[in-house]
Amino acid sequence: MNIENYRNIFKEKKCCVIIPTFNNDATLSNVIKDVLQYTENIIVVNDGSTDDTIEILKQFPKVTDLSYEENEGKGFALRAGFKLAENLGYDYAISMDADGQHIASDLPQFIDTLTDKKDAIIIGARNMNGQDQKHGSSFANKFSNFWFRIETGIKHPDTQSGFRLYPLKKVNKLKYFSTKYEFEIEVIVRNAWRGVDIETVPINVYYPPKEEHISHFRPFKDFFRISILNSLLVIIAFFYGLPVRLFYYFKKKNFRQILKEDVLQTKDSNLQISKAVGFGFFMGIVPVWGWQTVTALALSQYFKLNKAIVILAANISIPPMLPLILFGSYYTGAVVTGENLDLIHFTSDFSFKTISQDLYQYIIGALVLAIVTAVVTGFITFVLLKIFRKKHKPNYS
Repeated sequence: MNIENYRNIFKEKKCCVIIPTFNNDATLSNVIKDVLQYTENIIVVNDGSTDDTIEILKQFPKVTDLSYEENEGKGFALRAGFKLAENLGYDYAISMDADGQHIASDLPQFIDTLTDKKDAIIIGARNMNGQDQKHGSSFANKFSNFWFRIETGIKHPDTQSGFRLYPLKKVNKLKYFSTKYEFEIEVIVRNAWRGVDIETVPINVYYPPKEEHISHFRPFKDFFRISILNSLLVIIAFFYGLPVRLFYYFKKKNFRQILKEDVLQTKDSNLQISKAVGFGFFMGIVPVWGWQTVTALALSQYFKLNKAIVILAANISIPPMLPLILFGSYYTGAVVTGENLDLIHFTSDFSFKTISQDLYQYIIGALVLAIVTAVVTGFITFVLLKIFRKKHKPNYS
């Protein structure tokens, strides 16, 4: 597809390019010229520059200029750009850095992916093993990717890349609290929690010689801010973020889709699926009422189990099943401890109050029942998958 076609698609998709800049007068002009080949839908957010940025922007009357006097940070600039873009009628915005590292010829990558992923945040993934890639940046990216996976359960190759496409109606729904570089972490984590897909496209990056490169990243201060943000997000993730993400995930699919896509067609092995099923049943029975979902998510993340399968299996503890689980736990406890099973407790007034009269017996029984159920359901699942998946193995010929 030629460049002129993409100019039309930018208009049809109501997509713009946002370029936040702070004292990048040496590169800004060329960046704008390169982008203009693909679209005139450009917003430059001048984040309090003190160089010749204002004069450069006067040379491009078709470019929307959002300028303010104080330097507030990249996150603030992006947030301001997002709001302005939506007010101007745009549905999508592609963010590009003004230092010349991002290459305009990669813009079609985002537009092509947007066709199938209209509600996703699309991040341009760099080749972090390239010869020009600095060791420090590679380490920082791996560090960021690791925490992103802990916080969302999503494996992504380049969470630090600033070359991204944002669905404006999605990202502008949230109120963000970060204004510096850490915003680019907050925005993808919090939107991932809300069920927004985080997609990837490969991009090229130009790394200028050290004497030409201008970076406003402050290694100590900004890395410290990012670390504080990640610590906060990890805590929120286990108690809010991951449960909410699973809620949106299950909301998108019916039971048949979940069974097909997350069990039968998943890349997980039969053993991994069986472990997830067994662990889910274990968490559905083990006596941690009120904390089952949070605990199941945290542990499934730690043990690298399929979280969708774990939560699906843990739903054994739905209200209609609770009396059976409580009775089974209490009865198992009686067998294990040698106590007599008092059937009076299981009349119409059977409740947690009656269970508390023999709490030790109940806890022991619940743990034993949870373990036995986990082993049995895991084994049955493994056998069924061995048979079913083998019979329905896809034919690629």
